[in-house]
Amino acid sequence: MSDIVLPGQTNNHGTMFGGEVLAMMDRAAAIAAIRFCRQQVVTASTERIDFRTPIHHGDLVDMLAKVIYTGTTSLIVRIDAWAEDPISGERRWCTTGFYSMVSVGIDGRPTAIPRLLVETPTEQADWEHGAKIKALISERLKANDAPIPADPLTF
Repeated sequence: MSDIVLPGQTNNHGTMFGGEVLAMMDRAAAIAAIRFCRQQVVTASTERIDFRTPIHHGDLVDMLAKVIYTGTTSLIVRIDAWAEDPISGERRWCTTGFYSMVSVGIDGRPTAIPRLLVETPTEQADWEHGAKIKALISERLKANDAPIPADPLTF
């Protein structure tokens, strides 16, 4: 997925807002997941994302997304964000993120997906990384299985 960074997407330093980058990554993850399972998907979670290199106004941005792990109804998608100076052609790796997506049916409930075919050593390493991410998500969800706190704005 490619785009160009416009003025409304940048801060007072002329660099792209982090939220804009995350939104592009989310769309790229959704596209990769939909193409893989040929069903609608929703974003379940994102893992920690550290911004390495700024993306500037006028840069071309590429989001390279790839499904690296599949469960029964969920997928882990790796997204690499790259920026390119449109004049010099210089490309810079900006960040990598991992998004957990869930396939949903017309009723909005999780739906089974095909299993990812893993053939190469690189794909196997990616699968194992995705499995670790999935396990961390499961642990986090169990730890957060607490009662919903009271709304502090409710009187």
